[in-house]
Amino acid sequence: MRIFVTILFIILPLGLGSVIAFAQPLPDTLTQEEAVALAIDADPWLTGSQYTQQALNDEATAAATLPDPRMSLMAGNFPVDTFDLNQEGMTQLSVGISQMFPRGDSLSLTRRQKQQLAEQHPLLRLDRRAKVGATVSQLWLEAFKAQESIRLIEQDRALFEQLVDAAKAGYSSALGRARQQDVIRAQLELTRLEDRLTMLRQQQQAAQKRLTEWIGAPATVPLAPVLPTQSLSRPLSVPTIKQSSEHTRYEWIRHHPALRALDQRIDATQTGVDLAKQKYKPEWGLTAQYGYRDNDPLGRDRADLFSVGVNFDLPIFTGNRQDKEVSAAVNRTEAIKTEKHLLGRRLMAELETASVQLARLDERQALYADQLLPQMAEQAEASLTAYNNDDGDFAEAVRARIAELNAKVDALAIAVDRQKTIAQINYLLAEASFDDARPAKPF
Repeated sequence: MRIFVTILFIILPLGLGSVIAFAQPLPDTLTQEEAVALAIDADPWLTGSQYTQQALNDEATAAATLPDPRMSLMAGNFPVDTFDLNQEGMTQLSVGISQMFPRGDSLSLTRRQKQQLAEQHPLLRLDRRAKVGATVSQLWLEAFKAQESIRLIEQDRALFEQLVDAAKAGYSSALGRARQQDVIRAQLELTRLEDRLTMLRQQQQAAQKRLTEWIGAPATVPLAPVLPTQSLSRPLSVPTIKQSSEHTRYEWIRHHPALRALDQRIDATQTGVDLAKQKYKPEWGLTAQYGYRDNDPLGRDRADLFSVGVNFDLPIFTGNRQDKEVSAAVNRTEAIKTEKHLLGRRLMAELETASVQLARLDERQALYADQLLPQMAEQAEASLTAYNNDDGDFAEAVRARIAELNAKVDALAIAVDRQKTIAQINYLLAEASFDDARPAKPF
C-alpha cells in the first residue's frame, strides 16, 4: 500500500495567488539508486547552470555584433535676430550618421571568451552530478547504518529480556544460583540497549532529515533493507598509487570534470589577455553628414552640403592603463592555474586517502566475516550454555552476548563505511568522457 502526500505549490504572479495541488506517491522503501536519481533530477543547480550557459551563448552572439550606429539631427547656424532659414548662407538643417568600429579583433575575442565560459558549464554539471551522487549516497548509507543497527539490536533485545526473566526466576527460586546482582546486571544491560536504540533512532532521523534537502519527502520513508554493493568505476591498486610519481598519480584524476572546467576558465582568461592587448590599437569611427540649405533671400538655389569624416583615439599613454590591464589579465590567468594546481593536489590526496581506507576496510571485513563473527557467536553460545548448566557466570554470559551484538554492529558499520568510501572514490575518478577528444592540459 502506497503512502500519498499532497504538495502545494503557491504561485503569485503580479500579486494574484493561485494554488496548484497534486498528489505524488511515495515509495514503500527507498533504495540508494533511487535516492541519487531523485536528487539529481530535483537539483536546481543543474537547471541554473543551463540557464547560465544559455545566457553566455547569447552574450557571445551579442558581443560579436558591431555597436549600433548613432544618428544625429541638427539645425545649425540660425540667425538669432530673425531665425530665418534663408537669411544666412551658413544656416542648414543636417542629418548625420556615425559608426564606431571596436579595436582590432575585440569583437571576435569577446565572443570567443564568452563561448569558452559557456563551455565550462557542461563540465560543471558533470562534476555536480557526480558530487550529488556521492553526497546523497553517503547520507543514505548513514541512515541505513542506523536503521540496520536498530534492527540488529531489536533482534537481540528479546534474548536480553529472556535473560532478565531467567535471572529473576533463578533469584526467586530457592534452588537457583542467580544472585541479586545478576538480576540488576541483566536489567542494566536492557536499559543500556534502550538508550542505544534511542541514540540510533536519533542518528537515523538526523540523516534522513539531511537527506530531505536533496530529495524532499521520499527521504522520510523506510530505506531498503539490503546494503547496495556498488563497485569502483575503475580498478585501483593502492601500492601503485602510493609508489608512483606525482605525474603518474595525476593521470588518475586528470579527466575529472572539475579540472576540465578550470581548463575552460584558463582558456577564457588567456583570451582575456589577447583582448586586453587589443586596447593598444586605436578605435575607429566613421561619420557622414548631410546638410540642407534653403534658397538665399533673392530666391537663388543654394547647394546642399555633405560631410564625411573618420575619427580615432590615440592610445599613447599606455603605462597606467593598457599595460596594467594586460598585466591584470595575465595575473588572473596565473591565479586560476594555481587554483587548478591546488585542486589537483587535493583530489590526488583524497584519492590516496580513500584508497588506503578502502584497502583496510576490505581487510577488516574479511577478518570479521571469516574469524571474528563466528568466534563471537561460538563464545556467546558456550557462555550461555555453561550458565544454563550451572557451570558458568551470569555476568560472563551477558558480556559474551553483548560482545557478539557489538561485533555484528561493527561489521555492519564496516560494510557501510566501505560503500561510503567507494562512493567517494567514484566521485574522484569521475571523467568528462564526452570531451576526451580535446587533450587535457598538463598539471
